[in-house]
Amino acid sequence: MIFLRAHSLRSSLWLAFVGLASLAPDGRADEAAAAQTVVENANQTFTHFIMDPDMVWFRDNLDKARGLLIVPKLGRGGFIIGGSGGRGLLLGRDSQTGRWSQPVFYTIGSASIGLQIGGELSEVILLILSNKGLDAMLSTKAQLGADMSVAAGPVGTGTRVATADVFSFARSKGAFAGLTVEGSIITPDGARNTAYYGKAVSPLDILIRHSASNPRADELIKNVTEHTPKR
Repeated sequence: MIFLRAHSLRSSLWLAFVGLASLAPDGRADEAAAAQTVVENANQTFTHFIMDPDMVWFRDNLDKARGLLIVPKLGRGGFIIGGSGGRGLLLGRDSQTGRWSQPVFYTIGSASIGLQIGGELSEVILLILSNKGLDAMLSTKAQLGADMSVAAGPVGTGTRVATADVFSFARSKGAFAGLTVEGSIITPDGARNTAYYGKAVSPLDILIRHSASNPRADELIKNVTEHTPKR
């Protein structure tokens, strides 16, 4: 069962309303196309992580996930001048059925995201392992390290016990990349969510109520489902 913050519903509905009101028809089509590009890139990113020999711990713990935030491109100058940012999507996973949800679109940005090796862009996946972590994603803004605990994901098989709410994994130029995301702000992209589903929807609608769907996300969901261990 998801433990929702008292204000989550009000905040999510407001985000959906703002997203709908801010888009003219032409703008909505552009946003929908951009959202689909994120879906396709996220599918590629997930496949890269599944095939990466350094991501054994990530693969082995997918069956414990409550959610995956996939950011195909996280780089400097994304949303904060002098900082780093990117756009991505979140898939939630039902703890009872194991079913993965339709995607919710988010932005992530910070003045202090630390890419610990060379390279301006990284592929990033945040593995959300707790109800608290998924609940935080339903609000108007979530901060890693404040609203949920975050730790760097182990390399290889790893020995770390999954005690954090979220584990972060990154790849840069085809290799494992050290990444510091603590302090980063994650915000639902109301305009993009509205455009992709053709109606005003909140993260709650998509992740919990399953009241919105887009068949163009099926390939991504199928890929993640097929690679989630069944135990």
